[in-house]
Amino acid sequence: MTGKREKFNCLSWQNVGNLTAKTLCTITTAFLSLTSTGKCDAYDVMLRQSLVLDGQPLAIKCSLEKSLQSGDYNITWYKAGNQTAVHRDKLSRIHQQKNFLWFLPAMLEDSGDYECVIRNSTSSWKMGTKVTVFERSDGLCLNEEFAVEEMIFTLSSAKVVCPHLDYFRNEKNIQPVRWYKDCQRLEGKRFTFSNSDLIIFNVSVPDQGNYMCETTYTYNGKQYTISRDVKLTVEVSPPKKPPEISYPRNNSIEVELGSKLTVDCNTTGAEGYEVFWTGNGVYIDVFYMSRIFASPYEEEISYDGRPMYSVKLIISEVTTEDYDQQFLCQASNAFGHVASYIILKRRAPDTRAWLTGVLVSMLILTSITLIIYKIFKIDLVLWYRNSVCAFTNKEDGKIYDAYVLYVKSSGGRSFYHLETFVHRILPDVLEQQYGYNLFILGRDDLPGEAVVSVADETLKQSRRLMIILGSETSGCSLLQDTSEQRLAMYNALIRDGIQVILIEMDEIVDYTSMPESIKYVKQKHGAIQWNGDLSEKSCSANTRFWKNVRYQMPRSRKASYSEVYLFPLSLNSSAGKSS
Repeated sequence: MTGKREKFNCLSWQNVGNLTAKTLCTITTAFLSLTSTGKCDAYDVMLRQSLVLDGQPLAIKCSLEKSLQSGDYNITWYKAGNQTAVHRDKLSRIHQQKNFLWFLPAMLEDSGDYECVIRNSTSSWKMGTKVTVFERSDGLCLNEEFAVEEMIFTLSSAKVVCPHLDYFRNEKNIQPVRWYKDCQRLEGKRFTFSNSDLIIFNVSVPDQGNYMCETTYTYNGKQYTISRDVKLTVEVSPPKKPPEISYPRNNSIEVELGSKLTVDCNTTGAEGYEVFWTGNGVYIDVFYMSRIFASPYEEEISYDGRPMYSVKLIISEVTTEDYDQQFLCQASNAFGHVASYIILKRRAPDTRAWLTGVLVSMLILTSITLIIYKIFKIDLVLWYRNSVCAFTNKEDGKIYDAYVLYVKSSGGRSFYHLETFVHRILPDVLEQQYGYNLFILGRDDLPGEAVVSVADETLKQSRRLMIILGSETSGCSLLQDTSEQRLAMYNALIRDGIQVILIEMDEIVDYTSMPESIKYVKQKHGAIQWNGDLSEKSCSANTRFWKNVRYQMPRSRKASYSEVYLFPLSLNSSAGKSS
C-alpha cells in the first residue's frame, strides 16, 4: 500500500497528469450518455489536455467505447477550425494512425484545439482536446509552469507517475525511463522504478520538489527525447493515535425474536490495528457453525489514506437471552484501545401504524393511478392498439372502418369548410397517415347507383358511423336526405348496433331542432368538436382532436412507429368523452 494521494481538477489543465483509470472510465461513461443525439455541433466529450515540450513526440488517443469497437465505424482527426483531415501518411510529422493522433515531433505552432470525429452508419460523435506545446527557459532543466502536480504522504513507500506517457509504454522502440530531482539523476536504495513510475521508500518531507522523467523513443530510424515535469508535494501522514469507531455508538436497536441480525463495526485507524466483537465478555470467533459469529475483515481506504476495517456481528437467530445484552465492538493498536457497544431491544408490534401506512399508500397509489389514467387514457389506448395488438389482426368481415355521413348542402362559408374537411382533411389524416378505410358517398360510390342500396350495403360493411355536423346544420337540413340519413341511423341504433362518432365542425349549443336519434347519440357518446382551420397544421395527427377521433375509431391496420416504440405521453392530451 502506498501513501500517495492524487489531486485532479477537471477545470485545470495543469492537473491532468493524475487522471486515473477510474476517471477515464467516468469520462467514457459520460461519452456514452452524451452521444445519443448523433450531432457534431459541439464536443460530446472533452479529453484531458496534453502538455508536451517543443521538439518532443506526442500521441493522443481518441477513446472509443467498447460497444462500437465490434461494429463498422470511422475515426477522423482534425485541427479545430480546419475542414481538412489530418494526414494518414506515417511519414508526415503530424499524422493519424488508427485512432491515434501523432506529433513526431510537436512544434510550438501545433498548440491549439484538436478534435476527432467518430462516425458509423447511423450517427456521429465529436471529441475535443487541447494541446499545449511549451519550451523551457534558458538554463532550466524543467518548467514549473507546465509541471503536473502530484501528492504523496510520509509513509513507508509511495509511487510517482510519469504523466502523458500512456501511449508510449507499449511501444517496442522506447528506452527505460530515467528520473531526476532538481536536475539530478535519482539513484540509491530509496528509489526504484516500476515500468515508467518512480517508487520512493521511507518517504519524508525533503522528498518534496520538482521531478522530471525522461526517456528516448525511436521512430522511422530517428531518435526522440520524451520528458515530463512533475511538481511533487509531500504531506505528513495522519498522527499516531488509537483507532476510531464510527459505528456502533453505544446505541440500541430493535429486533424481532427469531430474526437474523447483522451489525457492522466500522473503524478507521493507522496500519496494524485489530478489530473484534465480544458478547458477555467472550470473544466472538469467525465460526460459521455457531449461532453468533463474526465475519472476516473487510478493508477499504479512507479519504486521508488510512485503512478502514469493517467486521460484521452476525446472529443467525435472535433469542430471548440476546435482549438487553451488550455486544461490544473493540479496536486496538500500539497507541490505544477503544470500544463501543450495541444493545438489542424487543421490537414492539405497531399494527395500527402499519395498517394506516398501507391504507394511505394504497389510497395515494389509487389516486395517482386514476389521475394518470384520466390524463393519459387516450394515449394509453392508442399506444396499446399500435404495440401490443400490432400483430393480432382480428378479421370481422368488414371492409370499411367508418361510413362518413354529412349534410350535403350548397352555399355558405360553413358548408365550404364542411366539404373541405370531409373530402380533403379527413382522408389525409385517417387514410393517408393511419391507414383507415373510409366510405364517403359521392366519392366512393359509382355513378348511377341508387343511394339507398349503396348506403344499406356499405353500412353493413362498416365498423363505425361518423356523423359530421356543420355550424349551420339544423333539424330541417338533416331531414332533407332522409333515405341515406335515416337508413344510417337505423343501422347504427337498431339493426347492426354500429358505434356512432359525432363530430361538430363548430360548437352547436341548441340541439332542440335536431332529430331524436342525433340527440340520443349526443347524450350517450358525446361529440368531438373541431377547432382547427383548413391549413396543414390542422392535419397533424398528434392534436387532441385527432387523438379523440382515433380513440373512437377501431384499431388501425397501420401502426405508428412513434407510438409503438416511444409512446410520448403528451401533457396536452386528455381523455375523450366517450369510448
